[in-house]
Amino acid sequence: MTVMAYLALGSNMGDREQTLREAIRRLHGRPGIRVVRISHVYETDPVGYVDQAAFLNMVVAVETELSPDQLLEAALSVEKELGRVRTIRWGPRTIDIDLLLYSDDTIQTEQLMIPHPAMTERAFVLIPLRDVWEGRALPVYNQTIDHFLMPMAEDLKGVRKWGTINWEIASGPSGS
Repeated sequence: MTVMAYLALGSNMGDREQTLREAIRRLHGRPGIRVVRISHVYETDPVGYVDQAAFLNMVVAVETELSPDQLLEAALSVEKELGRVRTIRWGPRTIDIDLLLYSDDTIQTEQLMIPHPAMTERAFVLIPLRDVWEGRALPVYNQTIDHFLMPMAEDLKGVRKWGTINWEIASGPSGS
């Protein structure tokens, strides 16, 4: 069975754009995952640990045949392949991939919570999610994304549209 899932991607170390592009390409290249929509890319101020560079953040919508646990494992594998090292909580990272939503499912295990527990408190997640979301109410919350963004007026200043990524461009001698 194929379901829609939504993944948040963020990077603030190295070539942020190239890292995001490569993460999308690698996710799409995994068996059972097909990237179907990508948001705009937003440059965002760091949250939590603020003594670090700005992030590039985005959200991808994927069709997947994987279970939620398998999809999380694929995302963590891509993080590792792209040099993610977990040292400081909310600290600098080459890539961060979070599973936000998996169909309309609610999941609470030691390894995985869906919907992502903090997503409705983070403008840097909600704004790109809105780009790829169908506009209906979010599962579980029965509220739209805009409902959660309205009280975040101050936080919205820290999320600036940066551009877009063409992740389907081939790399290597015949690519650009």
